[in-house]
Amino acid sequence: MQKALRVLITPDSFKGSATNQEVADAIALGWKKVRTQDEINCFPMADGGEGTLETFAMRFPRAQRIKIEVNFHEKQKRIATWLLLDDGTAIIELAEACGLTHMKVLDPLKASTFAFGQVLKSAAENAQVKKIIACIGGSASTDGGVGALIALGARFLSASGDSIQLGGVGLKEIHTVDFSEMIKPPQLGSTCLADVNNFLLGDNGAAKTYGPQKGATAKDIEILEAGLKRLMEVSKKNDFPGAGAAGGTSFGLNFGWGTSLNSGAKVIAELMGLREEINKSDIVITGEGKYDLQSAQGKVVGLIQELSAEYKKRTLLCVGSSDVDFPSNHLSGVVLEDLAGSKEAAMSDSLQWLVKAGELLAQQV
Repeated sequence: MQKALRVLITPDSFKGSATNQEVADAIALGWKKVRTQDEINCFPMADGGEGTLETFAMRFPRAQRIKIEVNFHEKQKRIATWLLLDDGTAIIELAEACGLTHMKVLDPLKASTFAFGQVLKSAAENAQVKKIIACIGGSASTDGGVGALIALGARFLSASGDSIQLGGVGLKEIHTVDFSEMIKPPQLGSTCLADVNNFLLGDNGAAKTYGPQKGATAKDIEILEAGLKRLMEVSKKNDFPGAGAAGGTSFGLNFGWGTSLNSGAKVIAELMGLREEINKSDIVITGEGKYDLQSAQGKVVGLIQELSAEYKKRTLLCVGSSDVDFPSNHLSGVVLEDLAGSKEAAMSDSLQWLVKAGELLAQQV
């Protein structure tokens, strides 16, 4: 009889086709068809982008869900949620408050982080909150986080003394800034989580790199770049790696609220106890929608590979598609695109192919 193994299944989401929980459950189902005796631990992971809030909610079922009404976009209102953990940590997700997926029509110039700032304000004013973890992936805006700062009480004024327009289009109007009436962060401060190292400005910056996926034309990008440049001039701060995350939100929050910036995957792994779970396991399975050379740069899969190697645990990959050849890079795993015959086929019935991948992974042991 085969020895029973402890198998940790800890994927990121497959964006556009399956959540991290769905991915983990489907792989587990397939694995169990082949190796019924193994003990499986499904442990979905995230990197600070869309879905991070729900990942924390699954890991910490006792966390309080706090709902507030926010002014989302162009007078639209919606209900946003943040989590309060038992230790006083508030988990806030920008994508949940005002992310790209909530936009009925993309509006690259006028979309803002104001609703995100309203959620930050709600947490900062809560007496139980000791620190804020702000997950900032999946944004729809390129406003340098100014909308969030305005929601927190900051005033960004034009040369005529009027408040600037919300959105990236208003940044070029900034003449003076007044932080005197801002809500203060909680006693242990606030941290932004992101998985990118882009600068605020330049070819690798927020507007030029991510503007197009938010609907920005070439002309829009010029306007957004000029606005972010004006924000930097007014702030008297230097650009830094990661400043361009979420349309410059990490830069703005650092400028106005003293918010630090950290790797999403690393902080989330620490808060959720991933290291301990890996240490207890015999085999670790991880994956994401697309595996490429950037996967090792602060993303979930790269971090899990690193931790698994540290504890000398065998790692298997399950990915939607891959730009990296597994055998020549000493990687073991399954690529759904290869299984299904095409990317379209893999995405159209991803759960079916994830179950099949689980079977194939179990056969590699």
